[in-house]
Amino acid sequence: MAPAPTYNLLAKRVAWLEAAAIIFVVALIWFDEILDIPHVLLGGAATPINWRESIFESLVIAIFGTTVIIHTYRLLARVSYLESILPVCASCKKIRLDPAFWEDIKKIVQERAKDELTHGICPDCLEKYYPELLEKAKEEQRNSK
Repeated sequence: MAPAPTYNLLAKRVAWLEAAAIIFVVALIWFDEILDIPHVLLGGAATPINWRESIFESLVIAIFGTTVIIHTYRLLARVSYLESILPVCASCKKIRLDPAFWEDIKKIVQERAKDELTHGICPDCLEKYYPELLEKAKEEQRNSK
């Protein structure tokens, strides 16, 4: 189940940060290989440039990093999706905002939508619960033509 685009904003941000960190580590490997940082900064023994080792290390980090980014992205997108689900009481239709606090759905919708609510009945419920009203409306439509 693919999460909706609004759910994965945090996941995208974290994936970009992880990608930047992986690029930084790969760049550090290459700077170390080219500049020989332990020799320059710490006075260690000078080492020759080993291109094959740097390429191998870069590839391994890129592969593991890509795997981590993919799994982190999927996990965070799923968590964001699950956090967006509102538990609704099957009987009174109140919404659970936290384990001990239930709020009327009408009040929550009014607060979030900043609009007034009115009541109506959908065509499916009209057909299911009030078939006589549906038949009467159809009859009136035929008579008005």
